[in-house]
Amino acid sequence: MAEVKLKEIRQQLREMTEADLHHEIAVNRAALYDFRRQNSMRQLKDTAAIRRARRQIARALTILREREIAAKGGAK
Repeated sequence: MAEVKLKEIRQQLREMTEADLHHEIAVNRAALYDFRRQNSMRQLKDTAAIRRARRQIARALTILREREIAAKGGAK
C-alpha cells in the first residue's frame, strides 16, 4: 500500500516544472529546518517528519538532475 503512494508522489514530482520543483525543494528545506529546531527543543511529536522531508528533497533534486542530464544529451 505504501508503494502505491510513493509511485503517486514520484509521478506528481515528474509532472512539475523546474520552477515548481525548486519551490518544492525550498518549502521542504524550510520545513526540515523547523523540524530540526523543534526536535532540538523536544517539541517535535512526529520525528519521522524529518526523514520524510529529507527524502522529498532528495526526490526533487534527483528529478532535476535527470532533466539536466537529458538536456545535455544523455551519458557521455
